[in-house]
Amino acid sequence: MPHLIIEHSAHLNISVCELVQAVHQGAERTQLFDPASIKTRAITYNDYQLGSDHQGFIHVQAHIIAGRTVAQKQLLSETLLQALHALVDGEQLHLSVHPYDLDPEIYRKN
Repeated sequence: MPHLIIEHSAHLNISVCELVQAVHQGAERTQLFDPASIKTRAITYNDYQLGSDHQGFIHVQAHIIAGRTVAQKQLLSETLLQALHALVDGEQLHLSVHPYDLDPEIYRKN
Protein backbone atom coordinates (compact mmCIF):
# COMPACT_ATOMS: atom_id res chain seq x y z
CA MET A 1 0.00 0.00 0.00
CA PRO A 2 -0.44 2.63 -1.44
CA HIS A 3 -1.90 2.06 -4.87
CA LEU A 4 -0.90 5.03 -7.03
CA ILE A 5 -3.04 5.29 -10.13
CA ILE A 6 -1.88 7.89 -12.64
CA GLU A 7 -4.52 9.02 -15.12
CA HIS A 8 -3.11 11.12 -17.94
CA SER A 9 -3.86 12.50 -21.35
CA ALA A 10 -2.23 10.85 -24.33
CA HIS A 11 0.65 12.49 -26.15
CA LEU A 12 2.60 13.82 -23.17
CA ASN A 13 6.08 15.14 -23.91
CA ILE A 14 7.47 12.64 -21.41
CA SER A 15 7.43 8.87 -21.45
CA VAL A 16 4.88 7.04 -19.36
CA CYS A 17 7.78 5.10 -17.85
CA GLU A 18 9.32 8.38 -16.60
CA LEU A 19 5.95 9.48 -15.24
CA VAL A 20 5.42 6.23 -13.32
CA GLN A 21 8.95 6.36 -11.96
CA ALA A 22 8.64 10.00 -10.81
CA VAL A 23 5.38 9.35 -8.95
CA HIS A 24 6.65 6.11 -7.42
CA GLN A 25 9.85 7.77 -6.20
CA GLY A 26 7.84 10.71 -4.87
CA ALA A 27 5.82 8.34 -2.69
CA GLU A 28 9.05 6.76 -1.47
CA ARG A 29 10.45 10.20 -0.53
CA THR A 30 7.56 10.81 1.86
CA GLN A 31 8.75 7.90 4.02
CA LEU A 32 5.10 7.20 4.83
CA PHE A 33 5.17 3.71 3.29
CA ASP A 34 7.34 0.64 3.13
CA PRO A 35 8.95 1.06 -0.33
CA ALA A 36 8.27 -2.61 -1.11
CA SER A 37 4.52 -2.00 -0.68
CA ILE A 38 4.14 0.90 -3.16
CA LYS A 39 2.33 -0.02 -6.37
CA THR A 40 2.19 2.48 -9.24
CA ARG A 41 0.43 2.23 -12.60
CA ALA A 42 -0.76 4.53 -15.36
CA ILE A 43 -3.89 4.81 -17.49
CA THR A 44 -3.78 6.78 -20.74
CA TYR A 45 -6.83 8.66 -21.98
CA ASN A 46 -7.12 9.41 -25.69
CA ASP A 47 -10.55 11.00 -25.38
CA TYR A 48 -11.03 13.84 -22.91
CA GLN A 49 -12.14 17.45 -22.75
CA LEU A 50 -10.67 20.11 -20.48
CA GLY A 51 -12.46 23.29 -19.50
CA SER A 52 -9.28 25.37 -19.55
CA ASP A 53 -6.38 26.39 -21.75
CA HIS A 54 -4.37 23.36 -20.62
CA GLN A 55 -3.29 21.01 -23.38
CA GLY A 56 -3.51 17.87 -21.28
CA PHE A 57 -3.60 16.53 -17.75
CA ILE A 58 -2.04 14.26 -15.17
CA HIS A 59 -4.11 13.20 -12.16
CA VAL A 60 -2.77 10.91 -9.44
CA GLN A 61 -5.11 8.90 -7.25
CA ALA A 62 -3.33 7.73 -4.11
CA HIS A 63 -5.34 4.95 -2.49
CA ILE A 64 -4.08 4.48 1.07
CA ILE A 65 -5.32 2.57 4.12
CA ALA A 66 -7.41 4.87 6.32
CA GLY A 67 -5.80 6.20 9.48
CA ARG A 68 -3.24 8.65 8.11
CA THR A 69 -3.40 12.17 9.52
CA VAL A 70 -4.38 15.18 7.44
CA ALA A 71 -0.75 16.35 7.66
CA GLN A 72 0.48 13.01 6.26
CA LYS A 73 -2.01 13.19 3.40
CA GLN A 74 -0.95 16.77 2.69
CA LEU A 75 2.69 15.67 2.64
CA LEU A 76 1.84 12.94 0.16
CA SER A 77 -0.18 15.29 -2.07
CA GLU A 78 2.45 18.03 -2.04
CA THR A 79 5.35 15.65 -2.66
CA LEU A 80 3.63 13.96 -5.59
CA LEU A 81 2.54 17.30 -7.06
CA GLN A 82 6.11 18.61 -6.79
CA ALA A 83 7.34 15.47 -8.57
CA LEU A 84 4.87 16.13 -11.40
CA HIS A 85 5.90 19.79 -11.67
CA ALA A 86 9.58 18.83 -11.83
CA LEU A 87 8.83 16.29 -14.55
CA VAL A 88 6.70 18.44 -16.87
CA ASP A 89 8.44 21.79 -16.14
CA GLY A 90 6.44 24.51 -17.85
CA GLU A 91 4.13 22.43 -20.02
CA GLN A 92 0.50 23.50 -20.22
CA LEU A 93 -0.86 20.53 -18.28
CA HIS A 94 -3.47 20.40 -15.53
CA LEU A 95 -1.83 18.57 -12.60
CA SER A 96 -3.69 17.17 -9.61
CA VAL A 97 -3.30 14.66 -6.78
CA HIS A 98 -5.97 13.22 -4.51
CA PRO A 99 -5.45 10.75 -1.66
CA TYR A 100 -8.34 8.36 -1.04
CA ASP A 101 -8.82 6.39 2.17
CA LEU A 102 -9.36 2.65 1.85
CA ASP A 103 -11.44 1.15 4.64
CA PRO A 104 -9.29 -1.60 6.21
CA GLU A 105 -12.42 -3.43 7.33
CA ILE A 106 -13.44 -4.13 3.74
CA TYR A 107 -10.20 -3.85 1.72
CA ARG A 108 -8.82 -7.27 0.78
CA LYS A 109 -5.62 -8.45 -0.88
CA ASN A 110 -3.66 -11.67 -1.12
